[in-house]
Amino acid sequence: MKICLVAGSGSLPNAFVKKAKELGDEVFVVGVKGITSIEANAYLPLGKVGTLVKLLEKHHINKLVLLGKFEHKLLFSHLLTLDSLALKILKRAKDRRAQSLIRALMDELEEMGFEFIDPKPYLEELLAGGGTLNSLEPSSQAMEDGLFGFPIAKEIAQLDVGQTIVVKEGTVVSVEAMEGTQETIYRAGKLAGKGCRVIKVARKNQDFRIDVPTVGLDTLEALRQIKADALFLEAGKVYIVDKDKFLKLADKYKISVVGLPIT
Repeated sequence: MKICLVAGSGSLPNAFVKKAKELGDEVFVVGVKGITSIEANAYLPLGKVGTLVKLLEKHHINKLVLLGKFEHKLLFSHLLTLDSLALKILKRAKDRRAQSLIRALMDELEEMGFEFIDPKPYLEELLAGGGTLNSLEPSSQAMEDGLFGFPIAKEIAQLDVGQTIVVKEGTVVSVEAMEGTQETIYRAGKLAGKGCRVIKVARKNQDFRIDVPTVGLDTLEALRQIKADALFLEAGKVYIVDKDKFLKLADKYKISVVGLPIT
């Protein structure tokens, strides 16, 4: 099968390419200038959806995957560079939340004959399990914060505000919005100091073709810098990029990594 991967920043696209090739699929990587981290076969400016369509038609590809980080705030700094198809998609979206915009993009291209496939089967080994994932058990206070914050994070994710919250001692310190996970964590450190707990979840009916929740080494570094002591991830719903290295570094940084609900 020939697949076009539209890759954002981060390491998750690279993990997909590696696994897809192991399974015998051919992957054509399209990068976005100034955003994509991995090496791509072609690069396009942000907002040139019409050019993407022409590229797919040229290479006879009708299956797509969207993976990697595309900061929501980029939309507002590139409004003037959107091509006519991108503007049509923007008008089609019911609002400008991340999920709505990606859904509008998918609907428009699927009406043109393209298919967005679910990348989850290629990446299941990266999903967080349930229970303590590294060798450091959370303190009782950290566990209380994790259990306190988990349902709150789920409600916020369902509203498509963000997928991450930070709590400390039964108080929500910061909530992710357009700024992204790392900035949310850094803001919490400035507000509440050391001992924060970070919680990352998926939407209640997460479509793994859209904006999948992911943590990586940059997330862990942010936790280290603010002296957080626990990271709670929704089991079976959040990807851990560079998983083995991530969990070993979490041990070194004295950060408990826990999958919720615990199975």
